[in-house]
Amino acid sequence: MYAIIDYKGCQILLEEGNKVRIPFLKDSKVGSTLTLDNVLFYDDGIKKHAGNPFIKNMHFMAKVISHKRDSKVLVFKQKRRKGYQKKNGYRNKFTLIQIDKLSSVTPKITEKIAKKSSIKKSTTPTKRKKSTAKLTKK
Repeated sequence: MYAIIDYKGCQILLEEGNKVRIPFLKDSKVGSTLTLDNVLFYDDGIKKHAGNPFIKNMHFMAKVISHKRDSKVLVFKQKRRKGYQKKNGYRNKFTLIQIDKLSSVTPKITEKIAKKSSIKKSTTPTKRKKSTAKLTKK
């Protein structure tokens, strides 16, 4: 069982019980829980589910383990024969999370929502206005 989610523009592969690196979360503290709800694809071993763009009523619960910095990335610029060299480096921050479990909303709740939306649609009739535009030839 695995899933692919969209988180801050990154597509991340999740499996229950695995530890995953995600972009840095400055607001979350170590030990807090996180809900990942933009599920793009889910494979339960029997059937594969694809979202359009996301799968509705499905989300993952995760626990924040730590905040760390990645290894240094060197950026080196040079213009040949000009004596121009520039060396820069940076370390990206990331958050390490552990995926706890998959949760989905029960079908009973979705049925109630569907009934309410059908009631609203039936009570508000829509009228079409006839077009009054005239075609002119030159």
